[in-house]
Amino acid sequence: MYIYLLISQNMKKILLIASIFSASILSSCTITKPVSATSNTVGSKKGESEGTCYFGVMCFNVDASIQKAAKNGGITKISTVDLKTSNMLGIVVTYTCIVTGE
Repeated sequence: MYIYLLISQNMKKILLIASIFSASILSSCTITKPVSATSNTVGSKKGESEGTCYFGVMCFNVDASIQKAAKNGGITKISTVDLKTSNMLGIVVTYTCIVTGE
């Protein structure tokens, strides 16, 4: 009976550690920060451009530029520029440039 209780307690600890490890592996972090602002009035248009990189160095056909975001939103006068970064343990990093204006 005592051996069964020891195994049961150890299994609980192992399952707890495994669940914490799994949650940390599957978690991600997303940060949006301002990059620039102009004296133009804040408009109603919004444009985005996005690019995804793997392991921080492998980026294929990525264009997350301000120019592309403005073009995607039909913006000619830029008001604000924000950069949104989504990071999944440094393995998959997605950059999104968000431009507002008229």
